[in-house]
Amino acid sequence: MVFFGSVTLVNLAATYWLYDIFERMGVHRAHGLLLVVFFILNGLLVLGSFHAIFGAWDILLGKKQAVRITKLAEQAGDGPLTRRYAVVMPVYNEDSSRFCARIEAIYRSIEATGQLDNYDFFILSDTRDLDLWVLEETAWTNLCRKLGGFGRIYYRRRKINSNRKAGNIGDFVRTWGGGYEAMVVLDADSLMDGGDIVKMTRVMEAYPNLGILQTPPKLIRGSSIFTRLQQFAMRLYGPLFIRGLNWWQLGGGSYWGHNALIRVKPFSDFCELPDLPGREPFGGKILSHDFVEAALMVSQGWEVWLAWDIEGTYEEAPPTLIDHLKRDRRWCQGNLQHLWLIFARKLPLTVRAHLFMGIMAYLGSPLWFLFLIFGTWVAWDRADSRLTNYAFDGTPIDRWLKIDGNTQSLILTAFIFTLLFLPKILAVIGAILVPRVRRSFGGMIPLVIGSLMETILSMLLAPCVMFAHTKIVASIVLGQAVGWGTQNRDADGTSWGEAATVHAMTTLLGLGWAALAWYISPVFAAWMSPILLGLILSIPVSVWTSRGRAAWSWHG
Repeated sequence: MVFFGSVTLVNLAATYWLYDIFERMGVHRAHGLLLVVFFILNGLLVLGSFHAIFGAWDILLGKKQAVRITKLAEQAGDGPLTRRYAVVMPVYNEDSSRFCARIEAIYRSIEATGQLDNYDFFILSDTRDLDLWVLEETAWTNLCRKLGGFGRIYYRRRKINSNRKAGNIGDFVRTWGGGYEAMVVLDADSLMDGGDIVKMTRVMEAYPNLGILQTPPKLIRGSSIFTRLQQFAMRLYGPLFIRGLNWWQLGGGSYWGHNALIRVKPFSDFCELPDLPGREPFGGKILSHDFVEAALMVSQGWEVWLAWDIEGTYEEAPPTLIDHLKRDRRWCQGNLQHLWLIFARKLPLTVRAHLFMGIMAYLGSPLWFLFLIFGTWVAWDRADSRLTNYAFDGTPIDRWLKIDGNTQSLILTAFIFTLLFLPKILAVIGAILVPRVRRSFGGMIPLVIGSLMETILSMLLAPCVMFAHTKIVASIVLGQAVGWGTQNRDADGTSWGEAATVHAMTTLLGLGWAALAWYISPVFAAWMSPILLGLILSIPVSVWTSRGRAAWSWHG
């Protein structure tokens, strides 16, 4: 494939460039380890950057791969739908007034299309709290009275909530799924436009081999700086990455667990997930079931599409960094379970690629942490030996290009920074050139300033997230399984005490590492400063980004 071939060639070239630099420096025990870790980390960096590059290329040239779901829906016509569909929302100890309000909005917007008779709605409760259970039934009753929805909006609470969300959906499919061609799967914080749901169902009726149609939900209702930061980034940078992802996956896409339309019959036939061998955290029930369900569908010949041009699809995000990391703890364990599955037989390349990216979304952090440790080790030994940085000439790149070691190192540094920032630059340029998008961000100046602020804050947050993910992976390797908790959706803010408890080790690590880096060399400390600053400031950054007073400045 052109995409993965390009990623591999660029990564190999960069790794060889670093190898040549090490040849100039002389052999060190850590160089081999650094090269291995660099190859993996740089590969992930190239992979992410190339998603944006190919996305921009796809937008500019209008490649055939970028099939518009909205266009396919128009071609399918505007006649009455011929099948019945379910809109299902699994809930677990949630605010019933909120999720019923979302169902009401979806109900009314489908009603406005004139196709309501083809849809039924299901609230699938796994709630254990008895008070919340009573509130759920009351809210459902009031909703049905308000909309005249008795016989169309259903509420079901499982007595035994086995296998979490996957079990909840599975119970619906076994009990009621036979009456529906497909189901729209939502989360408790999901919201979708009824007109877009109807478009998606028209496409599914027109393409009988389509198994899952996944939409890219936008973040909404962010009231803290942390969530507004994510909303801004997703709105500005997201379209490039989504188009780049769609460029190579085509019919071998993935399912993200919600805001998707799923054909019920093949889902019922192929997506009854087995338990993994062994005990949790690596064995037992599959937590990140959505990726696996899509993989099983694709392996059986069904297509999974990404509806990249569907606009009316939304979700909410955890309001604080600490809540975000709590959710990541669950996701990390689920994604690491995919190590059992990535080498399974009959899986297409695109499916293995999705599983690999999901795994490396979390393993990348401990690898980055190791890379920094190995780099510090090399810097310590170089400073202690009093050798020049580049003691040897005559390496292949020296012979070919006639450049010194310092220049060669600066070129590699510039290459890495280009990979890091090129997606942001492309997204900003693209937004500026499209008047509608530029106006949605308040104009060119707010757009550029917002992008700079987002970049600075992301640089501060990244080291803290890296260390948190490293601890999460370590805890999973040591056998600590995760429970099933309720996600916090309210921006109450993080207290200084809570932040100090969660980030104390991060801060101490940053202070100790900064002292060591300065002892090795002030120049080395300067090179490490972006990472060390994020670690040292983790407590105030976590507290400040959880607040909402400055959120008005983030367009999104």
